[in-house]
Amino acid sequence: MLKKLGFAAGLSLWASVANAMFQPFQVQDIRLEGIERVEPGIVFRNFPIASGDTVDQQRLSDATRALFKSGYFEDISIAREDQFLVLTVKERPAISLIRLDGNKVIKDEALLEGLEQSGLKEGDVFKRSALDQIRLDLLRLYVGQGRYGAAIDTEVEPLAGNRVALNINVKEGSVASIQHINIVGNTAFSDEELKKLFSLKLPSFWSFYTKDDRYAREKLSGDLERLKSYYMDRGYVNFAVNSTDVSITPDKKSVFITVSIDEGEQYRLKDVAVTGDLVLPQEQVDNALSLKSGELFSRRDMIDVQDKITKLYGNSGYMFANVSPIPEVNEDDKTVSLKYFVAPGKLTYVRRINIKGNSDTADHVIRREMQQMEAALVSVENIERTKEKLERTGYFRNVNLETTPVAGTDDQVDLNYTLEEQQSGQFTASLGFSQSDGFIIDLGVQQDNFLGSGKKVGFNIANSSTKKEVSFNYLDRFYTVNGVSRGFDVFYRKRDFEEDDVSSYSLDEFGGGITFGYPIDDYQRLSFSFGLENINIKTNPFKPVEEINEFIKQEGDEYFNVKSTLAWQDNHLNRAIFPTRGYENRLSLELGVPVGDLSYYKASYRGKWYRPITDGSNWVLGFKGRLGFADSYGSNAYPFFKNFFAGGIRTVRGFDNNSLGPRDSNNDPFGGNIMMVGSAELIFPLPFIEDQSAWRSLVFVDGGNVFASECVKSSSENSFCQEGVKFDELRYSAGVGITWLSPMGPLSLSVGQALNDKSGDETQLFQFSLGQSF
Repeated sequence: MLKKLGFAAGLSLWASVANAMFQPFQVQDIRLEGIERVEPGIVFRNFPIASGDTVDQQRLSDATRALFKSGYFEDISIAREDQFLVLTVKERPAISLIRLDGNKVIKDEALLEGLEQSGLKEGDVFKRSALDQIRLDLLRLYVGQGRYGAAIDTEVEPLAGNRVALNINVKEGSVASIQHINIVGNTAFSDEELKKLFSLKLPSFWSFYTKDDRYAREKLSGDLERLKSYYMDRGYVNFAVNSTDVSITPDKKSVFITVSIDEGEQYRLKDVAVTGDLVLPQEQVDNALSLKSGELFSRRDMIDVQDKITKLYGNSGYMFANVSPIPEVNEDDKTVSLKYFVAPGKLTYVRRINIKGNSDTADHVIRREMQQMEAALVSVENIERTKEKLERTGYFRNVNLETTPVAGTDDQVDLNYTLEEQQSGQFTASLGFSQSDGFIIDLGVQQDNFLGSGKKVGFNIANSSTKKEVSFNYLDRFYTVNGVSRGFDVFYRKRDFEEDDVSSYSLDEFGGGITFGYPIDDYQRLSFSFGLENINIKTNPFKPVEEINEFIKQEGDEYFNVKSTLAWQDNHLNRAIFPTRGYENRLSLELGVPVGDLSYYKASYRGKWYRPITDGSNWVLGFKGRLGFADSYGSNAYPFFKNFFAGGIRTVRGFDNNSLGPRDSNNDPFGGNIMMVGSAELIFPLPFIEDQSAWRSLVFVDGGNVFASECVKSSSENSFCQEGVKFDELRYSAGVGITWLSPMGPLSLSVGQALNDKSGDETQLFQFSLGQSF
């Protein structure tokens, strides 16, 4: 078709020139004929002749050829009328409609955008060359995805008014599946060991989800780079991939991959040195050298040391220091001499720190987390720590940092923090009425970043058969400029535990307290609180609980409790919500001070640990654990209403809330003074969700229980309490969970199956919680 068009254009051009067999003359004006949609300006920009020019046959021929190359016209002819040039054109048809059919992998919007970039858009002039090019580009794109059976058919449908419709029919085909991966030339490592490095896999049970058996050119390139790194990190300096052969079966559904490699020999490190303009003390630089003479040469270790030296200079103000590793291979003794050449550059200062995206959070709340100051020397460590601290506040879903050199200088930069805020609290509200409970109201707000001030404020009003409550709490994380926090809380609470499927009693409480926190460093914090509370116990005379009656007989049914709490926290998590790396430890000790009516202690530990197991932190391994021990001291009995409980979405999923552990004389959950709870989680990306920042999905295995170190003596012959920790009484469960950061707060759902439930255990397959994230 293109040859025919070219031939027709050639004839037209020849005819035009033939008609212009005239002597050179000066053009007085140019008249256009045949123009319909194309702007005259486009014609004159592409026709290099203007009024006043003197033209001859050759110049007219060249100008006609240039106008034809613009692609807007099918035919061009030139005639002379006295001193006028008459330029007659026939426009190419306009694209009236583009129809797409058969494309699923590439959506219509993306495909139309690609067509537009290639010069095909509804309303534009149709160019056959652009259509042929986009067809080849699409085929290459599908082949790159492993869809070798893809086919692109194009049809140009003529319409009235010199218009056309483009029909693009796509047959995407299926992705070719890898049937065999063969590695040739390896002697140091087995095929199985090397194939584990590949992201491309042979078909397996999970391939329908992971799609790792589908060939893609980009994946193979990444696998070959991992293979090279594997050898280079183990001393094989001269490793090379000789060839890669990808064979496709005739039906284009199966792929066979053969990789030929040359391992070479292993090399050891001979010596390491740092040269150049060190600026910093030699001893300080040498401390960053973790490589030792005689060990196998490793490219990864070489780069790690390069990063350490670069960071060392960056922390000292030399942000643009250039550290270049120069390995010298000694073939005689199979060793590598490694030198790092340092060019520190100039000391760099921060001119401004710009903050964007904080529509709710006040600017000063963000700046008080800054470790890097304006007008100060750059410290890469302080810049990274600032980003980490902002992420740990829990106010922001994403924190992006961009370092921009100041124009006109070579020693100043601006730091640009772009923030994406997220819901940093929760809101609950419900209204109702029933004959048994009467009017029901539950209204609660807990905001960790109240009105963008960085202060934590919460209140709750509840009225139902199980709970009546009015409470308020407040915490200022920066009561002083150096990070000392202060908070207080007041409450009135009446809880009926029998209605909540626990032991048959109710508590009537009111009180308040004050809290202070002191930072030890950027990660550790001590807090101390002091509180007063009045507690009144009421029992059900129609369903007496012997353990509670024994306690009331000894201690009475109303208590004035003076309690103090000391807590230590060490938080190295990278984020407050949905962490993916780091750890956190928290120890707390609550004391019932003897000046009150109750004398007890309640010690607890909580730990979290996360580590990514893939690049990009999409797959993360996590562990969580809780330990607790409580008892009385002095002559008082331990208050049973301070017991630990287990079971439910916050402890051991798959078992009913608070249902595990010791039971009272009526066989109702009673809690215990010893707690052992743990969880192992595999966090994975949620399928079909592009923005994963508001979602967390995981599979879990939970285990734990609560125990009693001493059972209350009962006159009843039926006893449901066992003393001491019994590991064979630990309960286990497994399942899947998901959390969504909804506008109302974190909404967590879990489906858990009890693995070793026993007679009398209360299991619950489906559980949910608002305000608690996994």
